[in-house]
Amino acid sequence: MSKDGLNRRAILRAGVVGAAGLGLGGLGSAGALAGTTPALRQPGSLPYPALPLGTDTIPQIEHIVVVMMENHSYDNRLGTLRRPGADGFQFAHGLPTATNQYANGDVQHAFHMPTTCQLNGKPSQEWTASHTQFDGGANDGFVISPSGPVAMGYWDTPDQPFYHALARTFPIADRYFCSVLGQTFPNRRYLIGATSIGQIDDTLPALTDYPANGTIFDALDAAGVSWKDYYSSTQELGGTTLPAATTLLYPAAFFRNPARTVPVTRFFSDAAAGTLPGYCLVEPDYGVQSEENPQNISAGEAFAASVVNAVMSGPGWPTTLLIWTYDEHGGYYDHVPPPAALAPDDIPPAVQNGQSAYNGFAQYGFRVPFAIVSPYARPAYVSHQVMDHTSICALVEYKWNLPAMTLRDANAVPPLDMLDLRRPAFGTPPELAQPLLDADPSALACNVSGPGTIPPPGSVTPA
Repeated sequence: MSKDGLNRRAILRAGVVGAAGLGLGGLGSAGALAGTTPALRQPGSLPYPALPLGTDTIPQIEHIVVVMMENHSYDNRLGTLRRPGADGFQFAHGLPTATNQYANGDVQHAFHMPTTCQLNGKPSQEWTASHTQFDGGANDGFVISPSGPVAMGYWDTPDQPFYHALARTFPIADRYFCSVLGQTFPNRRYLIGATSIGQIDDTLPALTDYPANGTIFDALDAAGVSWKDYYSSTQELGGTTLPAATTLLYPAAFFRNPARTVPVTRFFSDAAAGTLPGYCLVEPDYGVQSEENPQNISAGEAFAASVVNAVMSGPGWPTTLLIWTYDEHGGYYDHVPPPAALAPDDIPPAVQNGQSAYNGFAQYGFRVPFAIVSPYARPAYVSHQVMDHTSICALVEYKWNLPAMTLRDANAVPPLDMLDLRRPAFGTPPELAQPLLDADPSALACNVSGPGTIPPPGSVTPA
């Protein structure tokens, strides 16, 4: 057995990673397996030190596809799933029992959102609002935060039939947290750099922003592994119109190789031709189909369904692993307190005057949905491993034996427990329900009529 306690042959044979960990989410070492306290893996270290950089330790998977939507918590989208073993809402008389209290003592009950449209500007996932919602682990500050009562809204199966079919069919994780109690940009920075280098909000990045140890794209380039970022919309940065792509959150990741960031139409042609790269991100149109408020969530579900269906129907399906998740909770309620995390580096939060730094980046954000779609996905499985966006980095690093970027990804658990690499359970892609918008175009009506009455009558118990 190698120094890290998990040799290549063991992983290929079992297709899962042992539960012995580093206490802060890291993989087991020889010391951990022996019951002693292991040392933390350090940035720059390889998952398998005895193997060369770029060694493919999971040859069953040739393509990793990441679809990261925006701004919804686990309970908000999957709380009503009632999947055995999954930690969603508790129910009484057929309704979720979750509540949060107003400052005057009134109680706001969790409620079914009246439409698939959202309020404009609420809920809020801003740094201070998120920490108010967290309240040191009580998770009781959602309604009194700037989110207000809409934070307690949720959607059910009829509102998102494709998502719930996917989450009933393929493995999901109910302890997958976003990386920061904050907004989109810092969380997506963790997806590609395992750190936000201090960023806590959605301020446009400076052209010079870059993590000390580079990004996952740099590591893939060094190992000769192909990658792409498929974008659907554009944005202004530095007076120039550029792709609205995660690569731009660390601008040098884009400018070093702009040919790797290509229109989303290329994704569908690449999937149909079986020519997807080793690793890719597939980005929605952030103006209309990312699912951030005030968007209609049915548009985002339709986009994600088109990506999943393109993968499942393409000739590359037998060797593809697709991840569906969200960047952060968007200000919507979740009942599971996020645990302490390993700070990625010694860079403090770049808080504004008067804001608290709280416990910095030694804290996960709230849970978000996470599922794996692959022939090698384990059916009817729910992972309870503590993971965050750097677990996706760790998956890529473990597959191609790439160096860790920060302490967070070096010690993150990759979602390998959600796979069985010995045999493909989904050699034939399963039939999933149509997304709502395909089945019922009238779901777009609320784009004009509005999201409905929030909170709905009867959802508040007076003090």
